[in-house]
Parts: sequence; structure tokens; C-alpha cells
Amino acid sequence: MSDAISGSSDGFSSIVDRLDYPMFVVTTRAVNERSGCLVGFATQSAIDPPRFLVGLSDKNRTFRVATAADHLAVHVLDRRHLSLARLFGERTGDEVDKFARCHWTEGPHGLPILDDAAAWFTGEILGRFDLGDHVGFLLAPDRGELRGDLTDLVTFRDVRDLDAGHDP
Repeated sequence: MSDAISGSSDGFSSIVDRLDYPMFVVTTRAVNERSGCLVGFATQSAIDPPRFLVGLSDKNRTFRVATAADHLAVHVLDRRHLSLARLFGERTGDEVDKFARCHWTEGPHGLPILDDAAAWFTGEILGRFDLGDHVGFLLAPDRGELRGDLTDLVTFRDVRDLDAGHDP
């Protein structure tokens, strides 16, 4: 099986379609408004000082709330809680209160922290960068909690068939 890359983005698509990235739920709060969404574009971007980059779709409510926020919370889910990935990936906060449908507590910086996450961390937003149809939020992680062994994470393959709350 070979897909040539030169001169075409089809080769790139063939490659990334086969990768199985971890998925995250990102939550935020600005003023009195909470929001959260499922995110597939996120990665550690530096070691010293630690930095994490989150890509939020410019079409969803979480992006709109995050533009007025100072911090984000990033949650890692294990497969036991795939229903949380579905909730935050298929439903839009424009139509439902996702936080009324799950267990959460107020965490650092007043951010909603999902009780069933295998791990979570918060970070100050250092900058926002246009990435095309997503905006990158560069975070300086400041607090977090590891609650599990992170060996059975929700990945892209687990959610690739979700019907997104907003069109991509």
C-alpha cells in the first residue's frame, strides 16, 4: 500500500487518516459562562518552560468563550468514559448545557473540571494563533491531577464517527 505525497495533499490526508491521536476535552470559563468541547488538535509544544498547544475550531461555542478567557482546562479521558467524549463532541453548548449532563467541580481559576477525567491540567493562555479553521491557544500549564494510569485513552479512532455539534 503506497500513497505518493509529492505534488498532492492527498498523500498527507492518507497519512494523517491512519494516525490515532489522543482526544481531549477542553473546558473554559469567561465571566459567568462555561463551555467545553472535544479536541483532537492538541500537543505538548515545549519542555522548558512547559507549554501545551490546543487547537479550537473557530466555529464552536467553546472557541467564542475561550477568546474572552484567561485559562483553559485540558482533560484526558479513558475509554470507560467515552460517553463524556460523545457529550462534548456531539452536543453544542449553543443548544444544551453539557455541564448539567455530567459530573464536574469548580477547579483552579474557576474552571469546570470533569470528575470522571483520568487526568487534567489547567493553563494560562499565553497567546492565540490563526491555524486556518482552528485557532491555537498556547498554554502555560500551572496545575493538574493524574487520576489514572493513562493506558486506555480515548483516541481519534474511538470518536471518528461522531456527528459533530457544529459543522467542521
